[in-house]
Amino acid sequence: MDYFIGFDVGTGSGRACLVDRKGTLIADHSVPTQTRRSPNDHRIFEQSTLDIWAALATCSKAVIKAGGIDPSAVKGVGFDATCSLAVVDRAGRPVSVSRASSAQSEESDDNLGTEGQWNVILWADHRAEEEAELINSTGEGVLDFVGGTMSLEMETPKTLWLKKHMAPAKFKDCMFFDLPDYLTYHATSSLARSNCSLACKYSYIPPGTRVRHQCNGGEEEVSKDGWSARFFNKIGLEDLVKDDFDQLGGIPGKNGLVLTAGQPVGKGLSKAAAADLGLPEGTAVGSAVIDAYSGWIGTVAAVATSSSGEKEPVPTLDDAARRLAAVAGTSTCHLAQSKEGISVPGVWGPYRNAVFPGYWMNEGGQSSTGQLIDFIMTTHPAYPQLVELAQQSKTSTYELLGKQLEKMQKAEKAETLTHLTKDLHFYPDLHGNRSPLADPKMRGMISGLALDATINDLAAKFNVTLEAIALQTRHIVDTMNKNGHNIDSIYMSGSQAKNGPLMRLLANVLQMPIIIPPHPSSAVVLGSAMLGRFAFEQSQSGEISSQAEAEAAGDREGSKLWDIMVDMTQPATRVEPRGGKEGERERKVLDAKYAIFLEQVETQLRWRKLMAEAAA
Repeated sequence: MDYFIGFDVGTGSGRACLVDRKGTLIADHSVPTQTRRSPNDHRIFEQSTLDIWAALATCSKAVIKAGGIDPSAVKGVGFDATCSLAVVDRAGRPVSVSRASSAQSEESDDNLGTEGQWNVILWADHRAEEEAELINSTGEGVLDFVGGTMSLEMETPKTLWLKKHMAPAKFKDCMFFDLPDYLTYHATSSLARSNCSLACKYSYIPPGTRVRHQCNGGEEEVSKDGWSARFFNKIGLEDLVKDDFDQLGGIPGKNGLVLTAGQPVGKGLSKAAAADLGLPEGTAVGSAVIDAYSGWIGTVAAVATSSSGEKEPVPTLDDAARRLAAVAGTSTCHLAQSKEGISVPGVWGPYRNAVFPGYWMNEGGQSSTGQLIDFIMTTHPAYPQLVELAQQSKTSTYELLGKQLEKMQKAEKAETLTHLTKDLHFYPDLHGNRSPLADPKMRGMISGLALDATINDLAAKFNVTLEAIALQTRHIVDTMNKNGHNIDSIYMSGSQAKNGPLMRLLANVLQMPIIIPPHPSSAVVLGSAMLGRFAFEQSQSGEISSQAEAEAAGDREGSKLWDIMVDMTQPATRVEPRGGKEGERERKVLDAKYAIFLEQVETQLRWRKLMAEAAA
């Protein structure tokens, strides 16, 4: 029997899963990864490719052992990772992106570009605010493919920050990778890049795409080589232009190779990487995707079963347009595919060929969801008491809060939990807004506070945090549908998919079914395993060594990835919106809360303007 391994690098761990050809989960293993936070700058989040690869190597050997299989039975592997910036020198050695010395006792630009463990700027790192503002002032056409505003979480602002702070000679010696592409490079020694990483995070516009430049009165041009020389020159990255973008992977067909999702990379695993992972040299490696896109791959082809037992028909690739994938962990990404590119203000994309050749993706997102829930809980005065009670009752803090809310609802004779907290309103952007406002300066707001430090108050704030996440998801989906999408269902993956109260709230707030796979925490890594199978099957036709071969294979075989997704995606369950009179009354309260949510946005923006004018 053939097996496949998917590798996932999340914000806090590396992970691997072993599956068979039908997507059956045979073994799963994860290892924590390290994140460095600066003691002097709250914006800094840094990681290490050495640490990340070591975690994946441990995971790979663990799942092979747990599965009790011969390593030669693993025919293909795939990788996904957070959209973080990995920096190495021309020989592949880590280059420090940290101002901290090895002892972390000194912070200086002199440490940038030296040999050092911390060579990854994590997606959550917000050091490049000024650079993002400069980029967004250009009016260049690339901005139309990121919802009109480039996020400081993307790789181009971060690369520009390094250019401004790193010694020129050191900067010139660097190679820059979105983390998924670094993993395939380290695994195969091939410098081929993924269309997903380049288009979604590095201002790459696939050749043939029409580009409109706001700065020149709407002048249009067709992208010829994927990179806009005018844009990179304008923002101060002219050295990349002069070098034919070699440091970013090169120009496709000239000095670079750009692959779509799952296309085989190089000759497969190198000897060194194979030894690290406990697999045979030459094992097929699929072109990587960003972790959220792997979650889309691992969920949207599911056949869902309703509570009455009725099954949906097998979906087609075009059916995916109505299915939004929400990949919910520390943060949440919202992905929707379309046959034609749809521009949505404040929502990233449309990204051409992000997964399938000839299709486009839009990506909404919330920078802080699981992280937000944890923050609200752990900073409350009653949290130590909650932990103590959870330990005594041998249950989780989440379950205990759920039971507490039920008691409160009964005591207050509230129809639903939404009625219980109807006078408490929370706006959740403590870490800025990714979508649909695209405003990193947005901050959290709360109305309805009382002099209450009890567990009851903690439970109420827990509930309105879930409400706020659901209401903001509605804001994103409403904005996408208003601008041309036709989303009618949400396909969940990630750790938050196990949060039953949140899933029910999402269904009620959005008035859409929420589709949950049998192993939601494994859906992302399953998507990468699907890429491994696709790479194995495509590699039977030989190595892809030129851009022309890659594009021909994409045109000829690209849609076969969908067949693999259908084949390997396990049946899912549906969470329907609450029905009946109770559901109708709750919807009325939730609609009122949504109106207040939108008013909180307007109020914050107005207050910010007032204070800026007063302080000028």
